[in-house]
Amino acid sequence: MSIKDNINEKLKEAMKNHDEDGKRVYRMILSSVKFAEKTTGKELDDSEVTGILQKELKIRKESLSEAEKGGREEAAAEAKKDIELIEPFLPKQMSEDELKAIVQSVIAEIGASTPADMGKVMKAVMPKVKGLAPNDMISKTVKQLLS
Repeated sequence: MSIKDNINEKLKEAMKNHDEDGKRVYRMILSSVKFAEKTTGKELDDSEVTGILQKELKIRKESLSEAEKGGREEAAAEAKKDIELIEPFLPKQMSEDELKAIVQSVIAEIGASTPADMGKVMKAVMPKVKGLAPNDMISKTVKQLLS
């Protein structure tokens, strides 16, 4: 079963159980997926859906930190609930140490040594870790190891 089908099933369950948070989050995810499908003109595969889920998760985490800074407990609670509903659809995230090991092996493989080689390293690393680590963490690690 694809991730998209799994989200559809969760939406149906949320509708049966009158779970307002679940309905709102699952509909939002499916809306983002459908928008991306219309934009690209093709049905998305699981890796592309995972990318959308990661973007949505990142948005919620940013909202959570902003709500906590602003002392808005209701908004923070909503963002936490959204994060809890989105995370189960994502593959297990890679730790920083695992990512660092992959980036180091790619740097050695390519022979990169300066920050100017960041593009080459990123191009080689991304297919190996796509969906397993956030893009900002990947770029930060590459930049750190090339400095």
